[in-house]
Amino acid sequence: MYSLSALFLLFSLFLDTPQPYNIMDSGGPLMPEQAAYNVHFYDLHFQVQPEDSFLIGTTVIHAHVKEHLPVIKVDFDTVFVVHSVRFLTPDDIEVSDYSMPDGLLRIRPEFPFQAGEKFAVEITYSGKPRIADNPPWSGGFTWSKTPDGDPFIGVSCQGNGANIWWPNKDHPSDRADSVAVTVRVPDFLTAVSNGRFRGSEFHEDGTKTFRWFTSTPINNYAVSINIAPYEVIEDSFVSVAGDTVPVYFWHLPGNRRKAENLLVDAMDQMAHFEKLLGPYPFRADKYGIVEAPFFGMEHQTLIAYGAGFQNDTVFRTGSEFDDLHHHELAHEWWGNMVAASDWKDFWIHEGFGTYMQPLYAEYLRGDAQYRHFMRMIRDRINNDYAVAPQEPMSASEMFRGRDPYMKGAWVLHMLRYQMGDDNFFTLLRRFAYPDPEMEKITDGSHMRHVTTDEFIALAEEIHGKDLSWFFEMYLRQPNLPRLIHRREGSRLMMYWQTPDNMPFHMPVQVQLAGNVITVPVSNSWTSVQLGPVQDYKIDPNDWILFWRR
Repeated sequence: MYSLSALFLLFSLFLDTPQPYNIMDSGGPLMPEQAAYNVHFYDLHFQVQPEDSFLIGTTVIHAHVKEHLPVIKVDFDTVFVVHSVRFLTPDDIEVSDYSMPDGLLRIRPEFPFQAGEKFAVEITYSGKPRIADNPPWSGGFTWSKTPDGDPFIGVSCQGNGANIWWPNKDHPSDRADSVAVTVRVPDFLTAVSNGRFRGSEFHEDGTKTFRWFTSTPINNYAVSINIAPYEVIEDSFVSVAGDTVPVYFWHLPGNRRKAENLLVDAMDQMAHFEKLLGPYPFRADKYGIVEAPFFGMEHQTLIAYGAGFQNDTVFRTGSEFDDLHHHELAHEWWGNMVAASDWKDFWIHEGFGTYMQPLYAEYLRGDAQYRHFMRMIRDRINNDYAVAPQEPMSASEMFRGRDPYMKGAWVLHMLRYQMGDDNFFTLLRRFAYPDPEMEKITDGSHMRHVTTDEFIALAEEIHGKDLSWFFEMYLRQPNLPRLIHRREGSRLMMYWQTPDNMPFHMPVQVQLAGNVITVPVSNSWTSVQLGPVQDYKIDPNDWILFWRR
């Protein structure tokens, strides 16, 4: 039998042994050393040098300890050099015992932290951050130029994780309660970030510092900075909750009129979202749009916009609205307010965010455009992996295809058919804000992590019926059901053929002449009397996702 000291030695050796680690990924099973602490505040300081694409940074992590913690593990990209690590205490103790051999910064305090304690650790570093070769889908910095040749800089890191530009606990289950961002840049540029503007100051060396503060919880990947010689449009809107919300659009010189036009449309999009889902979640900070040197991202309170002020750049459905802005705005509810604690539930961000675009097309142009939009989305579904698997997933595992977006949207479309409009739209509103009283809150307590199981439970509660057969088919495995149907004399015979004989009870609409009837169909044969009608059409309104070849 091992002695206690021998066991402790083995545990210490395990902590010090580099474990397999992918710098360019985030999420997955949470390491015990990271599960042992939760971050409640990040204080981020950056000096950005456009002339040599260089970043000098200081990150202070404020956290509380949940379990015995002899080693703090912090995710951080190996392209940077860590210059110092110190615990902010009355003595400001500098740590000499730290290492980062593989993208995990291991910090060993003099004495292990115990449950209930708090710590603040400051990490200073510098280096050239990774360049995004296909932003925003591949993470990193974009060092671009305006038409006038000035620096035009942005960062995107959703799939790869914020650790590629600042050290953090890079897991979706832990988002800080608040974040401060301070950015120093050449003084002819403006640095924009999340949350509220806290002021700026010039320095004698020809630089200028901008200070920002996000007062509500925020996903690490949603923290951002954008740098350019921006001009700004300032406005406001009155939310359905009664709050007056400041609005800003930071645009490049020469684009003011285009930005003003987009802002008019954006306000209509905002009003539709508020009617559908409840009030804009970040009324305590701002609603912001910033021109970015890449296509777009849902950075909280600061939508990165790079669609060139053109409509239909994402889905190309002819719906005549800026679907890039609309999609990123959708994430203020789905992703930024209501967030998945593991990437396995990522469809709640992207499937929900995607489905909001056909709903807006329906609002603008009616039912026919909605159905056209849904057919276009259906054509982009691959059915090559489960949209919401049960086991923990990393970002790269869930970002490898389009199905969390496209099939996720179709899951909601079919759920609308199954539940009916009244129940379905009640479901959306209550999943965003479970209690109407929450719609009055602005302090961040209305924000939460959710799971697919919670959504299923709420759908069944509102519908009043079991829906496990539906979600097991469309979320938990990739294969589609087949509708087997044939005419036998004057009768139409149908049944659902399913992967591994999974139970499935989806009713099917059948068009007979000018009439549409709904037929209960399951895994065994069902018959419909055709009468004198010779022709029929299955699922004439395109409600159901099934194998059609």
